[in-house]
Amino acid sequence: MPAQADDLDNPWKEVLDHFLEPFLALCFPAVHGGIDWRCSYESLDTELQQIAHDAKIGKRIADKLYKVWHKDGNEAWLLIHIEVQGRRERAFPERMFIYSYRIYDLYRRPVIGLAVLCDEDTHWRPDHFEYNMWGCSLDYRFPCVKLLDYQEREAELEQSPNPFAAVVLAQLKVMETRSAPQTRWQWKLRLTKGLYERGLNREQVRQLFRIIDWMLRLPVELEQSFRAEIHRFEEERRMPYVTSIERLARQEGREEGREEGRMHGLQEAISMELEERFGAGGVRLMSRVRKIRSADELRVLAKGLKKAGTLADARALLP
Repeated sequence: MPAQADDLDNPWKEVLDHFLEPFLALCFPAVHGGIDWRCSYESLDTELQQIAHDAKIGKRIADKLYKVWHKDGNEAWLLIHIEVQGRRERAFPERMFIYSYRIYDLYRRPVIGLAVLCDEDTHWRPDHFEYNMWGCSLDYRFPCVKLLDYQEREAELEQSPNPFAAVVLAQLKVMETRSAPQTRWQWKLRLTKGLYERGLNREQVRQLFRIIDWMLRLPVELEQSFRAEIHRFEEERRMPYVTSIERLARQEGREEGREEGRMHGLQEAISMELEERFGAGGVRLMSRVRKIRSADELRVLAKGLKKAGTLADARALLP
């Protein structure tokens, strides 16, 4: 099931936990090459939450902190930040610096900050935070990867044995198919089927499907068609990896009740409408949509959005 707007970080965090090594191999090969992968890495979520709280940064999307071991035997901490919602943010370099110095201040560990940008602005490539005044200067730099740069490597991503290549390709198709739901349906089906060609096990397929399913959201009718196609595909392969998720979702739906199921459907329809019409600005309004607890109010909002001409009009419809 697609993740809810106020739970955007979970799919990214889970996919990083399961695929940290292939993620670094694809996006930051120099960092990957310096890590001793014979030693297990450790997720430091508790430490990162404390740092964010102390620094008054608040909850960030897809921030992850890992303890790894350098090939020379020394410990290092990887700070990974992914701009999931895909928009330019002026405070981004400063926040990377604040996180890094807070980690070092509290734990005295070397911090390697890594940034992944999912936006569509080819010119926005933040990689440093600096100031210089009266002989006192600071120049903090961090490696940065822009997923938009992988557009020319689409065929390579689709054929790559690296499982994280499927995530990058899905993000590219999010941008390309924003106003083309039928094309998005085709790519979602193609990417999902492609997971079975990468030699992955059941759990790896399920983890990657979760983030692809969240990224490439479809209108209700196309989503139902997509699920039916995947069900037939898995029946032919006798590999019910994804449909097992569907059975669990149906069971949870029965437990949650019909009303909540209707609300979820309305929320997803509104989310698709906002994304297709208003892009990232519309997606950000979903945090307010999720606070509406009445299916009737959601229906009124859905009708009103079809008449909204601008993002400001859509915003005015929300409580």
